[in-house]
Amino acid sequence: MRTDNGQAADISSCRPRRNPKANLAKIKEYMDQHYNEPLSIKQLAQMANISPKYFVDLFKKTYGQSAMEYLTDLRINRAKRYLAESGERLRDIAAKVGYSDEFYFSRKFKKEVGVSPSDFAKHFKKRIAACSAAVTGHLLALNVVPIAAPLDPKWTPYYYNAYRTQIKAHLTLTDPYTSWQFESNLDKIIRIRPDAIVGTDQLLPAEKAKLTDMASSFFVPTEKLGWRDHLRMIARFLDREDQAEMWIRRYEQRVQSAREQIEAKLGHDSILVLRIYGQAIHAYWNRGLEDVLHRDLRIRTVFRPEPSEHAQLTLEQVAELDPDRILLVVCPEASSRAYWLALQHKAAWRQLKAVTNLNVHLISADPWFEYSAMSILRMLDEAMLLFTGKCPNVLLDRSHGDA
Repeated sequence: MRTDNGQAADISSCRPRRNPKANLAKIKEYMDQHYNEPLSIKQLAQMANISPKYFVDLFKKTYGQSAMEYLTDLRINRAKRYLAESGERLRDIAAKVGYSDEFYFSRKFKKEVGVSPSDFAKHFKKRIAACSAAVTGHLLALNVVPIAAPLDPKWTPYYYNAYRTQIKAHLTLTDPYTSWQFESNLDKIIRIRPDAIVGTDQLLPAEKAKLTDMASSFFVPTEKLGWRDHLRMIARFLDREDQAEMWIRRYEQRVQSAREQIEAKLGHDSILVLRIYGQAIHAYWNRGLEDVLHRDLRIRTVFRPEPSEHAQLTLEQVAELDPDRILLVVCPEASSRAYWLALQHKAAWRQLKAVTNLNVHLISADPWFEYSAMSILRMLDEAMLLFTGKCPNVLLDRSHGDA
């Protein structure tokens, strides 16, 4: 069996000599790098040192699709990137992705993508893959539902419950921030064939290179810049600057209203944000808390550690800080929950001013640990609910139709 353009490749010198599955991974890596060359099942099987029939069965069992389907995905993904970015002639793009016949390439592209290469070039960047929960939050603020995004009922319950049926490819998270299983997610992204990919600069250089090779990509610089800057940069990449500015303007209007109502309720009350992790209490602070509580709502705080610090506090130290109100995050694992239950029975805890006045407010990692346009708005709404009892329960833009 040969490739789509019927050509052959001399790749026998690259043949690995290990067990079949290890060989298969090498073959897949070789295909990633040589997709523009003529490849056949017979030659790939020879590289793996197994029979063609066994190669076909093992590849599909291991990766969920045939080797030729995977090769087609690689080629179509690269073609979409060239069409979106290069402005090259169709025949040159076809040759670059492994098709010697531009007319066959055009027919193949339309069959796989649903539109001709020329139509795609006019209307690209419609199918977006998000490589972090924060990126998902920014895309939703721009009225874009990504076609692939990290979704998990534990780490991203809001996105999971609200968008799990609209987001076709659910990427795997191992924690609520940037840690994800890159290789397994990469296969999902390749299969979904995005027009563009948005990630963050926290991805490794090799991971960025693989994503960039697959589709038009942008990686948000996460340090120093605020969420408004992040939103504007992504909007510029996706040609959605107007949506970004509209979101920011309407958010500022919401801030003004919320600030007046919360100030009337809290007066000069001070707050302290605590996090229970394991058998200890920590003072907690992050960029979202800084933006929403301190800068936007101007609530008085008694202690704001640096976001990277883990300032452990004793109950005596909490009492010395003497906050009027406490925002409390209890980590979900068993030891933290057990410590929180025990803490509520300790006299030193029960005697805290915030506790005796019933001003301890439980908050969750979602949205308070995420930093995006969507999570910032949700924090603002939750602050309104916590401090005034009023629940806006209305997002700035409820229409998300541009998946």
